[in-house]
Parts: sequence; structure tokens; C-alpha cells
Amino acid sequence: MYKKFIIAFAGLAVAGAAVAGDIAGAGASFPAPVYARWAEMYRASTGSKLNYQAIGSGGGIKQIKASTVDFGASDKPLKPADLQGAGLYQFPTVVGGVVPIINLPGLAAGRIKLTGAVLGDIFLGKINRWNNPEIQSLNGHLKLPGTPITVVHRSDGSGTSFLFTTYLSMKNPEWAAKVGGNDAVQWPVGLGGKGNDGVSAFVKQTVGSIGYVEYAYAKQNKAAYALVANKANRFPPPVTASFSAAAAGAKWAQAPGNYVLLLDQAGPNAWPITGATFILLHKNQTNAETGASVLKFFDWAYKTGDASALALDYVPLPAPVKAQIRRQWATSVTSGGKPVYVAK
Repeated sequence: MYKKFIIAFAGLAVAGAAVAGDIAGAGASFPAPVYARWAEMYRASTGSKLNYQAIGSGGGIKQIKASTVDFGASDKPLKPADLQGAGLYQFPTVVGGVVPIINLPGLAAGRIKLTGAVLGDIFLGKINRWNNPEIQSLNGHLKLPGTPITVVHRSDGSGTSFLFTTYLSMKNPEWAAKVGGNDAVQWPVGLGGKGNDGVSAFVKQTVGSIGYVEYAYAKQNKAAYALVANKANRFPPPVTASFSAAAAGAKWAQAPGNYVLLLDQAGPNAWPITGATFILLHKNQTNAETGASVLKFFDWAYKTGDASALALDYVPLPAPVKAQIRRQWATSVTSGGKPVYVAK
């Protein structure tokens, strides 16, 4: 559903002659629902259009490096050295959660419990039936069937995959040694779907399957999701409050290049697979007006977009973090040595 909406909206954005303030971006599907909503609101407010293509974080990174879009978007933050090497600057927009989704007839959302270690063994192919003792021991309240498990993963370079596989690496030593955490990995088993919507579709049509998506996609598709044990060995629901709890301790002010991971955070109510999503821009803009238009849009979103983000189960950034980012823009994105946009 989201894919159809986003493509349709992108079509609106490129229809007719471009006007000043129109911008184009590409990348992560994780934040695509909220970016589409913000774009719709921004166009209604200003007349300026955003064409955003949800092609995956890997594609967004490649396109901004090739300068084929005005901004890239990624749920995998680039490390400071990588930013410097590519002449890029990154900043966060919203926080969300990644959830395992499951297709077992009769299983309601939030009924089954898993740990990071068990998830790793499932995605390694070591646990391949739902009534496996390791799963059953966590779910004494359920009589699980012997249905074979079909793993569904992303086929494209994906920040959602980066968050999920990095989390598995933190909780399952064998996963860390054999696969690791990245936006694109060599999956030991399973079917590949493109984008969060592609994984959602494969899980929906495959009995016994398990995949992982950004929570907004699970909610929109009414998918059954698993609860995952957090660092406090509790099983909080994947909701805005638990994503916010995971983000509460983030040290943005001490993070070079705004590189922050929110995985496996302490706190009894923290969702363990939480992450921020990021915008990538060239530090030196060849077209000052375009650079200004990108920052103007996200400045507007910082000021105006919180309610719509919350409605889609994303967590807005805290006001002090937004203020810190807005101050960065004056020195981090320039043209001819001068800032392209100064937030007021």
C-alpha cells in the first residue's frame, strides 16, 4: 500500500515544469510513509514539491554520492570518516522501530516472544520449525505448530537490514562471526523482498514465514509481530513510547558526524531494535538554491511535522536535538564558503 502511495505522489511531484523550491531525494523505505505525508503537507502549504523514491538506503547513499538526487536518505548512518571521504553531511529526522513480522494462522500481533539470540538462529537457518524447543520455551502460553519457517529478508541495500543485522550481531555470536551487520549481507537462508513493502508482501502470502519491517508497515498491513526481549529482559510492545524510551539516552551532542545507534538500549521499556533515520547532503553545494530548498523543507518538518510523525508511529526528535541540528546547517552545508540556509 505504501509503495503505491509513494509512487503516485512522486508522479505528482514530477508532473509539469519544476518550480523554485522543488527537490528530489531517494533512499530508505523505513521513513517513506512520513516523508510522503510531510511532502503532501508541504506542497499544500508552500506549493513546492518533493519527489522521494523509496529505493533503499544503499541506493540513497549511491545516488547522493553520484549527485543524481538533491539528498539521500539512509537508516544506516555513515561513520565520520566515510562522510569526510565522500564530502557529505548527515542529520537525523525521526526515530522508529524495526519489528519481526510473522505469518502463522491464528497468531495475533504481540502474542509470540523471541530473543535476539533466537532470532539470529532463525535467520541462520538453525531453527527451522515453529515448535522448536528454543521458541517453545519462551512461549509456554502458546501451542506452536511444527510448520516450517520461511525466512524473508531484504534483497536491496537496506538501512532496515543494517539495524536488524547489527542487532543480531550484538545478541548472537555465530551471526556476528558468519554474517555480521550491514545494509547488505550474504543471507544464509530465505527469500528476498525489495523494500519494507516487498518483505511485508512476501510474509503476508507465505504461511510460516518471518521477516522484519519498520513498524509503520507492520501496523498498516495488520501483520502479526513478535515481541523481542530487551536489555532488561522484558518484552515491551513496539509502540511510540518504547521507541522513545530507546532514544532517551542518545548522546547526540557528543556524536561526531551525528553518528548514533539506538540498538539494545538500557531501560525496562526500550524497544531493542530502534533506530534514527538520516538525510545525506553534499557539504559543498554546487547549487545554493537547491541546497537551501532541501534544508528549508526539513526545517519546516522539524517545526510542523511532529504530529503527523506520531500519527504514523515515528518518534520526533527532542527539541534540543533539533536546535543542535539546525545550528549545524549554517556551517555544514555551504556554497562558495557561505551557508546556503540559516535556520531562524
